[in-house]
Amino acid sequence: MKAIYKFSLVALAIAGLAGCNQEQAKETPAQAAQTAAVSLTTPEQKESYSIGASIGAYMSNHIAEQESLGMPVDRKLIIEGFSNGLDNKLQLTEEEMQTVLQSLDQKLNDKRMAQAEALANKTLEEGKKFLEENAKKEGVKTTDSGLQYEVLTEGTGEKPAATDTVEVNYRGTLIDGTEFDSSYKRGESIKFPLNRVIPGWTEGVQLMPVGSKYKFVIPAELAYGDRDTGTIPANSTLVFEVELLGIDKPAAEAAQ
Repeated sequence: MKAIYKFSLVALAIAGLAGCNQEQAKETPAQAAQTAAVSLTTPEQKESYSIGASIGAYMSNHIAEQESLGMPVDRKLIIEGFSNGLDNKLQLTEEEMQTVLQSLDQKLNDKRMAQAEALANKTLEEGKKFLEENAKKEGVKTTDSGLQYEVLTEGTGEKPAATDTVEVNYRGTLIDGTEFDSSYKRGESIKFPLNRVIPGWTEGVQLMPVGSKYKFVIPAELAYGDRDTGTIPANSTLVFEVELLGIDKPAAEAAQ
């Protein structure tokens, strides 16, 4: 088995423990009784149990992902294979298992990519529909680039240039209302060069006089495109409420 798994039992156990902390499975009464019957009094017993339980928890997360991708898993054979490996009584050669596991890894990657592509396409279509409906609302304006904005509060100050640093408060959500970022929740405004952010922000904030609060609906191509950032799915249309608090001019321009 060393040719297949090059990590140590302890490393795998630690990884499994981290996964176990993230998602605790509910035990049936019978499982709880069986767990309670295990003797864990000596350091050696606790070490052995921790290794086994953590590997199990680690594998459980991988099994759940595989099943979510539509690929069934035979848990009994996993347990039997684990037991055979401990006893060094393998029913397949290491070369056969290496080939099988490489094939499984490829199939899982293909499934992940197909699932991600389907989700990205779905998100893109939902965004287009949202933009079409939002454009019909009173007070919403659409620029040539496709950026949509609505004036919530009109300020009387200066408008920034792309080369300026601006200070803002903002709240960002997906089109279903899921919040992914908010300076209001952090309790502090943020400053950044206006030409260092997503195109929708660079264009939109330049429309705002200081003291304004605008609502922007930003198409995916003016946001993060087909990148999946984790909190923001690929091809997402984004909604921002932005309050422009101030402008810092570049040093050379301010000195003039």
